Amino acid sequence: MRLTSLDVFRGITIAGMILVNMMGVVDDVYPPFAHADWHGCTPTDLVFPFFLFIVGVAMTFSLSKYTEANKPTKAVYLRILRRAAILFAIGLLLNGFWNQGVWTFDLNSIRIMGVLQRISLTYLLASLAVLNLPRKGQWILAAVLLIGYWLALMYIPVPGYGAGVLTRDGNFGAYVDRLIIPKAHLYKGDSFNFMGDPEGIFSTIPAIVTVLAGYFAGQWIRSQPVKSRTSIGLALFGIGCIIIGWAWGWTFPINKKLWTSSYVIFTAGWALLLLAACYELIEVRLIRRWSKAFEIMGLNAIALFVASVLLIKILVKTTIGSGENAPTTYNWIYQNVFASWAGALNGSLLFAIVTVLLWLAVGIFMYRQRWFLKV
Repeated sequence: MRLTSLDVFRGITIAGMILVNMMGVVDDVYPPFAHADWHGCTPTDLVFPFFLFIVGVAMTFSLSKYTEANKPTKAVYLRILRRAAILFAIGLLLNGFWNQGVWTFDLNSIRIMGVLQRISLTYLLASLAVLNLPRKGQWILAAVLLIGYWLALMYIPVPGYGAGVLTRDGNFGAYVDRLIIPKAHLYKGDSFNFMGDPEGIFSTIPAIVTVLAGYFAGQWIRSQPVKSRTSIGLALFGIGCIIIGWAWGWTFPINKKLWTSSYVIFTAGWALLLLAACYELIEVRLIRRWSKAFEIMGLNAIALFVASVLLIKILVKTTIGSGENAPTTYNWIYQNVFASWAGALNGSLLFAIVTVLLWLAVGIFMYRQRWFLKV
């Protein structure tokens, strides 16, 4: 069974990622298209957890024959491990990209973790949980991970800071990352100053639950008829998660970079609402014309993800002209093609929209050629 609404959901998410990534290079962006500085959640902060949620929903279908009747074989585990390893390796390749389109792979400074690395690890660990735990055990595991992570960050003291300190350098997750990952291999931007990593190892623990939340949603869809009551059920669960996550956020703040337990539940709620809307329109009401572009992007999400990230790195790391004051290719295009007549804010938005349309055109070409890159 292939869920077209899931492909559309994935396409919406990849389009959103390209949009916010292109605008994220400059400071002149509308607030909804920028990440929350620390605590809080903007629409941009929903993109990454949506990817993990989608991975979980897809697992429901790809692993169904092993969770319902057949015991998974060694080949199944090897296939899961292979996919996780490939995703992790691609993430390292992106981290190793350097000036003028050259990969240097300086083993003394390359960042180890990243977006694809987190997707890799959460997919691997969630798959193992799904294949080896009964349904009740999966729910218990999700609860234990979220509660355990909350207790760890709030009650385990960090040397020099104490317990319950949720600053960039004083939180327990950053402390654990600094113990495990050498300083040179941590994230170096966004005011972290080597204090931790927004896709670090410890904060990957609650991210596993984001994948499991998608898996639970997929199980619900597979067990229900293709009717509006299924969409309503997803939406009601989503609203409940948003309320619970928001309420928990009063004591354990919603925070993407820490991937707090409240953030997991809150963002899962929004993912459920978007999935419910796509499911209702596409699967139930068969209203599909609006969604074809997103479906095409969703069918080649990994290719568009990697290519779009590489393009941004090339634009940011190359210059027009020479000398110390030579603008980057990104800034030159932004200033001369868009901001010069549309203004700073509208210019960054238009630049991002044009980039999304560019990758949509690439996706359409690949779709017509029947080229689908799978991992």
